[in-house]
Amino acid sequence: MNKMNLNLKQVKNYWSFVMAFLLVAVMSSCGGDDKVGNENMISGGSSKTWKADKELTASGDKDKLTKEEKQETMQFYSDGRFAMSGGGSLETGTWSYDQAGKRLSLTFEGQDMSENFTVEKLTEKEMHLVAGDGSKMELKAD
Repeated sequence: MNKMNLNLKQVKNYWSFVMAFLLVAVMSSCGGDDKVGNENMISGGSSKTWKADKELTASGDKDKLTKEEKQETMQFYSDGRFAMSGGGSLETGTWSYDQAGKRLSLTFEGQDMSENFTVEKLTEKEMHLVAGDGSKMELKAD
């Protein structure tokens, strides 16, 4: 049996960001442009910062981002690391992108878990992600 040393606040912050992240991807998928670029578009030459712009629930309803969620950022580094910050917390880990499978995977440092997203759109300025539960998030590059 795996043990996880997370307090309730950390879990809540993590899931709030993940849900916001996923829901934004849903909003962008409604636009009809399904271009999916390469991993360099995620991280840029050395790093790139993304912010949630819009999100949808799994049923397709708009889910308004809170002020705190709008301040959360996700920075992807070209060496495969990421840093997610917001609400006074910082989560780090590694990421990988399978362009052919349109799959973005995040593995959190010190935690026995990973998150996998379907990438519906990826350009230099936009990334639309769909979570396993069907919620979507649209991210904009800073």
